This record gives sequence, C-alpha cells and structure tokens, in this order.
Amino acid sequence: MTQSELSCESSAPAEPTGAFARRHIGASADEHRRMLTTVGYSSIDELMTAAIPAAIRWHGTLDLPAAATEAEAIAQLRALAEHNRPMVSMLGLGYHGTHTPAVIRRNVLESPAWYTAYTPYQPEISQGRLEALLNFQTVVADLTGLPIAGASLLDEATAAAEAMTLARRAGKAKSNVYVVDADALPQTIAVIATRAEPLGIEVRVVDLDREELPDEFFGLHLQYPGASGVVRDHTALVAAAHERGALVAVAADLLALCVLREPGAIGADIAVGSAQRFGVPMGFGGPHAGYMSVRAGLERMLPGRLVGVSRDADGAPAYRLALQTREQHIRREKATSNICTAQVLLAVIASMYAVYHGPDGLRAIAERAHAMATRLEAGLRLGGVPTDERPFFDTVLAEVSGRAAQVVAAAAERGINLRLVDADHVGISCDETTTDEHLRAVWAAFGVSEPVGELPHPRPEGPARASDYLTNPVFSEHRSETAMLRYLRRLSDKDYALDRGMIPLGSCTMKLNATTEMEPITWPEFADLHPFAPAEQAEGYRWLIADLERWLAEVTGYDAVSVQPNAGSQGELAGLLAIRGYHRDRGDDHRDVCLIPSSAHGTNAASAVMAGMRVVVVACDENGNVDLADLDRKIEQHRDRLAAIMVTYPSTHGVYETGIAQLCAKVHDAGGQVYVDGANLNALLGYAKPGRFGADVSHLNLHKTFCIPHGGGGPGVGPVAVRSHLSRFLPGHPFSTDKGAGPVSAAPHGSAGILPISWAYLRMMGPDGLSRATGAAVLAANYVAARLRDHYPVLYSGNSGLVAHECILDLRPITKTSGVTVDDVAKRLIDYGFHAPTMSFPVAGTLMVEPTESEDLAELDRFCDAMIAIRAEIDQVAAGEWPADDNPLVNAPHTASMVTADEWAHPYPRTLAAYPGQGDRSEKYWPPVRRIDGAYGDRNLVCACPSPEAFEE
Repeated sequence: MTQSELSCESSAPAEPTGAFARRHIGASADEHRRMLTTVGYSSIDELMTAAIPAAIRWHGTLDLPAAATEAEAIAQLRALAEHNRPMVSMLGLGYHGTHTPAVIRRNVLESPAWYTAYTPYQPEISQGRLEALLNFQTVVADLTGLPIAGASLLDEATAAAEAMTLARRAGKAKSNVYVVDADALPQTIAVIATRAEPLGIEVRVVDLDREELPDEFFGLHLQYPGASGVVRDHTALVAAAHERGALVAVAADLLALCVLREPGAIGADIAVGSAQRFGVPMGFGGPHAGYMSVRAGLERMLPGRLVGVSRDADGAPAYRLALQTREQHIRREKATSNICTAQVLLAVIASMYAVYHGPDGLRAIAERAHAMATRLEAGLRLGGVPTDERPFFDTVLAEVSGRAAQVVAAAAERGINLRLVDADHVGISCDETTTDEHLRAVWAAFGVSEPVGELPHPRPEGPARASDYLTNPVFSEHRSETAMLRYLRRLSDKDYALDRGMIPLGSCTMKLNATTEMEPITWPEFADLHPFAPAEQAEGYRWLIADLERWLAEVTGYDAVSVQPNAGSQGELAGLLAIRGYHRDRGDDHRDVCLIPSSAHGTNAASAVMAGMRVVVVACDENGNVDLADLDRKIEQHRDRLAAIMVTYPSTHGVYETGIAQLCAKVHDAGGQVYVDGANLNALLGYAKPGRFGADVSHLNLHKTFCIPHGGGGPGVGPVAVRSHLSRFLPGHPFSTDKGAGPVSAAPHGSAGILPISWAYLRMMGPDGLSRATGAAVLAANYVAARLRDHYPVLYSGNSGLVAHECILDLRPITKTSGVTVDDVAKRLIDYGFHAPTMSFPVAGTLMVEPTESEDLAELDRFCDAMIAIRAEIDQVAAGEWPADDNPLVNAPHTASMVTADEWAHPYPRTLAAYPGQGDRSEKYWPPVRRIDGAYGDRNLVCACPSPEAFEE
C-alpha cells in the first residue's frame, strides 16, 4: 500500500460530503445570506471578487484529497499511527520516557479550558494559567538555584541559543568567541551554530576534559549531566570563565537537579534546558517547554515572557505578564531575540507534574532513575563490559570494541532503542519508566547474563544537592487526586478560553480547535516516539509529515515546505536564513538589507537582525498600505545591498493591498527576495497563493490558520515554505538524512507531536471547505465592520471599502472627547462576557477585531451589541452623566465581590456593573480580580510563588 493510499483509505461509514466544514464554519447558509445583506453583496464569491485584487486572485481548484468525514479522518490517522512503533526508549539526549499523571492528561492536555486559551495579555481573565506559569517559574528557579525564571521557551536547543545572545549582550568581554562543551547535546551544538553564524559569533567546541579554555571568550555553555551521561563538577570552569569576563550558561536536566548540586550553587549566570521529562510526552520531538533562569541583574534581558505578581484595584495580589523584555516589540531592529511565544500548555503540564508529585515525589523519581542506571552499569561490569568510570546520573556509557551496531540491533530486537555513540560505545539512559525487565533485556543485548544477588553501587555520587526546593505550600497541598482535580478545576474556572465564548483577537485567529483534530495527539503511537528513533520505527510520522508538507505547498503555491520551526518566530528566522544562504551561494554576500514596512509585527525586524541583515523601514501611506513611492526610494538607495523585503499579506492592518504584485516585481528587479509573512494566510486559502503572486518564501502559523490551539500562549508550529530555488537552504538537522542548512529547532521535525491536528483539519476540510472557510472569515470581518462603523471609525479598508479577515476600530477620537481609553473598553468587554480584541496593535489606541469563520451569527451579534452598548456608555461619560473617574468603564472589570459588597458608592447601578446587556445571567463569567496595576508589578518584580500570607486580607 502506498503512502497516498494509506492516507485516503478508510472503512469508516460515510457522512455527507463536507459535513465537517459545516461544523467548523459557525454560521449557516441562511445566516451568511443575512450577513451579506448587511455588507451589501449577494454572494461570498462576489464579496471576495470585490475584496481581493484581480492581479493576485487565483481561480483554480486546490489539488487536495476530497474532504473526509471525521470518522474517516480518525480511521486514516489510526492507520498512520499503526505504522509507528514506539519502543522502549533508552536513547536519552534530552528526551526521556515519562508518565503523565492521568488527572493532568485528562484535565489539562485534553481539556479545552486549557488548550483553547489565548496568551494572557488580558490578565484579569487569565489568572488560572498565570498561576500555573508562576508555579512553573518557581519549579525552574528552585531547581536551578537561580532567582528569576521565565514562563518557558521553545525547547532546550533554542533556549541555549538564547542564552548565547543574552551572554553577548550582557557580558563585558569584547571577544566574539562562544565556547561550547564538546559533551553538550549534539542538536544543541547545531542550533547554537545556526544562530551564531549570521551574528558573527565564532562557536568554539572544546573538549573540556582535555583542552584549556581560550584566553578570550564572552560566554561558556556547559552540559550537566553531559550528553555522555557524565556528571562533572564545573565549579572551577565557572570561576575561570568569570575571571575572563565571560558569562556561563549551564544546560541542566531538571530531574537530575532534584539530587545533584544546582547551577546557581556553582556561580552559573544562566541555566537552560527542557521540562519534557516532567510529565510531557516525547511526541517525536515536541512540543516541550524549554526553560531559562538567570542570576540577579539579568532579569531585564531574559527573552520571552515572565509572569509576575502585581496587585489589582483593591490592592489584592494578582498575576500578570511583566513588561520585562518582549524585546522584539521594544527593541525591534536592535533585538537579540525574536521570541514571541512560549510553550504555555506544556509548561502548565510540567508545573502540575511538580505540584502532583511534590519535592519528595520528584526526588524519589530522580533517585529511582539513578538507581536503575547504577544497577544497569553494575550488571554490565559484572558481565565483563567496561563502562565509563566517572560519576553519572541516569546514563551509562558502555565500551564494546567495535560491536556497538550489533548491540544496538540486538536491543532493538528486544523492543529497546539504545544509542549508537560510535563503533565502540553504546549509550543507555534510564528514566521514570525504566523497569527491571528493561534492564534484563539490555544485559541480554550485550550478551551478559542477569546478575545473581544484590548489585553493588559501583560508582561515587556526583556533586550532591544540599539545598531544599519547592517549599511553597502549593507543592505539598495536592497529594490526593481529589485535591489535584479540584485545584485544576479552580484554576481553569478563573480563565476565559474559547470554550466559554468568542475571542475576537485580530492577527491571532482564535477559531475552532475541533475535538477530532485534537484526539490523536495523546495516542501512544504519536505521543511516545523519541525524535531520534530509527526511521523504520516512525514510518507513520514520516508519511503524515510528507502529506502535510505537500498539502501546505499546494495551498500556498510554493515548491517545498519544512515543518521543523516550532514557532512562527522560528519560521521567520528559517525563511530569512534561506534567503541569506541563497545570496551567499551566489556570491552576493554583500546583500544584507531587509526592507520592512513600518506596520510590521515586531518579530519581523528582530528576525531580520538575527539573520544577519540590516533593517530599513519602508513607510506606510495614510491608508495603511506600503508606500510604493517610499519603497522605490529605499530600493534605489540600497539596490546593490538589497537582500529581501518582509511584508505581511493581507497587511498587518487587515487589508488586501492592491500593490502587492507590483511590490514583488520591484524587489525582484533589484535582485532581492520577497518574504511574505503568512500570519494572515487564513484570508487567502483557496483564493490566492503567495508562491504564485510573487513571493519567494513564507512562514505559516499552524496555530492560527491550520487549527493547532494556542494553549494559553503555546504550542505553535511555524513551517517555512519556499520556491524551488530556496529549497536546499531549508533547515536540516544532524539526526536527519535531509541535511539542508543548519537546524532552528532541537528535533528534526520540530513539534511533530501536534502535526496530526493540522493534518486532520486539512483532510476533513478538503479543497472546497478551505475556500469556504476563507470566504466565511472575510464575510464575518466585513459584517462586524459594517455593524460597528457608525459607532467606531473603521481605520483602514481596501477595495470597495472592504476589509480582509479583520478590521481595526479606531478609539483615538473617542478617547479625545471622552477620556475613555482602549484599555477601558477592553476591560468593560469582560463584564459583557468577552475577551477583548487585540489592543493597540498595529496602531496605538485601536482595537483589531478578527471574528474568524467559526463563530455563528448569534455570537457575532452578541459581540457587536456589546460594542454598541459600550459606545452608549462612553457617550454618557462624554456628556458628563457619569464622572470621568467613576463610571462602568474605568472601574471595569467588576468582580462578584465588588458588586455584592455591603456598600455601593458608584453613580451607576450594581446591575449595570454586573449584568450589562441582555444576555442570560445564569451564564455570567465573573473575573476573579479587578483591574491589575501592571506598573506596580514592574517596579516590584516578584516572579515566583508568593507566600500564602500575601493573599490575606
């Protein structure tokens, strides 16, 4: 059976063709007709013809399999899964078997209350996931012994690369040399090298057991324990690095740190790593929560997100994202990081694993893994197999004198994967899931009989941990499953997620994440595969990935796709590195200018800098479009050095710009490449293809257009799609046969564990369903714009006064006349039962609304009615009927405790505060806290679990 036949074969009972698309698209055909009447068009096709410039409109039919039913798609995924063979993995290298407690799997990983939530930019309605992230930060800070930890990064390798650029920015050494321990994880070394080269950083890999540190370097990366399994005391190395003015990053195994001395105790400046073995399935490489913690003084340079404790309007403690860095927005073209996301859902799982087990449970798991490894090694040595005699934690390095391949093959016959280090050495890693049966199978693979009697402890311990950790009560209060279940429910009840109602966030596409799409990710055949498992054990994954890459190439008009980038920011970087590689291959090393419109997302400029390019900003005109006259000037000014232009389409302003084909031609004529940011691809599918209208490369957001859920701020996947001339510059990997360029993620296929979601979406929507979804999304945005235009100015529009898939409501004139700000409107929407649209991006003082195709007309009208009612409240403030400092908007959101207090001194009734609008009062969502004072939290940075006394009245 061929791959294509397997992907499309099913014995499941048939449903009506397109049944899934009718469920995915919220509004019915009748509702669409009513919406079209409001917008002023007779059909969606007529609307799309008017909105999309004729020069880029595509009229073909997507070459995709016809839509499958949900039952058929699940059956086909089952067939693919059966071609994966999860073995007992003892490969190590940063990925380990782990048990996800069932209460966490069912009530976090598989719960839409957690996986459909958005990034906690509205902290008042995100207190549950913010508390969980604060727990994660506390776990990392405590175990690494460094005081400030972030809310997670993408994986260990990218976290290590972030540590390198942080060290360069923060250190005093003038050298451009970064020293990396030769015993670091090989995928980490490769990602560091990819990230270093465009920045002019020389990565020097040094065998620190045999070689001295160089005289000058700005940073040092150490692995603890090493990839070989060896546990070294790095105290002297850290001191020597500090004497040279360098900063030290230690990539540490969190489980090992439950028994080994923590990096902070030896003076490390930065700790990085992965929280995967804290209950997160391997998933063929991801998604997993990377981590970073830093010593005092580096907290303002920490990349990514940081959760802190602030206070609300009543003075009560409340969580929020600290201003911190978010440096792609703050520093833009001066950025040293383009990180725009985290791995929130996975960080929540890891934090809850620590809550579930507590410090004693974690120590017991670590001690058991170590005990299994020591028993394994003792048995090998008794059987005459030499092993590395240095201290280890969970990984044994055995010497077999040219027989390594045979031993690995013999273990595979017994259902166990061992690591082929070289012809003479085999690596064996133990973990939480290792059993006595596994040890017996390994001994047998080495030709060793099972030892008789008690096995001695053969090796001295490494540097033992002396300090306590996880002493906050949250890590000891949930020992029973009843308590744990209630804790998870209590936190999720505090949050507003897509399972409660509409999240109309412009640029972020919060649409349905169908249960059928989500179901396969926890199947063992997808969840329990090591990313470096032999290829023949992952045929199902390889076929699924090939399907997905082929389908994504078809819908975008490109020739090749790589799914390796595990976030949109990494997709941007990979695409720009492909352009860089193309120019350098042609001898055009001097081409280093990247043109970026002034409206662009901050990651664009940061990614360009990280790819070794100089950012030149192109102005936008009064309609929000790229100013083609200014583009001409910038091209002429930089013609000989022009590498690329990076433009979002439809534009960041939510408009189909008419000059996009012209823009592409102008850049190509000057020798540059065109990068189209695919963030808004959901407004193009089935109607236009970037690879056909002039673009050379795009990254896509599978967590937006292709239904991977946002998970509270992660996971995501950011595949990069290119035309044929760039294909050989796509990311490669040291553990992949497709070498390509340098890797941008730790695993060959990035966050492969969630790719079944997008596979299922594409398979069930089919070519017609994808086009219908695009039309429905554009109709919904124009319907919202039409209903609200008389109440709020719609800032930008394109052909025929139409918007694309989102619209920007301009509150600046309203703020001038009433004093009511965009923040006030956003917080008041909480009282009406909504998550606010995107605030002040891309234009300060505005709201960007994206209703998506998944909301029905009743929910769209509920939102529009709420916005119209809020405008009436604003008018009352402007008319002086309510004081500017005491009205329903400035006091929003209103908590239950506020409106039920014995005293009510406000000039508007309690009922208006609590129950605005005419909705069902029994469905009221109550925010757990009042408006949060972010500035207070930034002045008083607290980023770990506060004591219980902090919450006392």
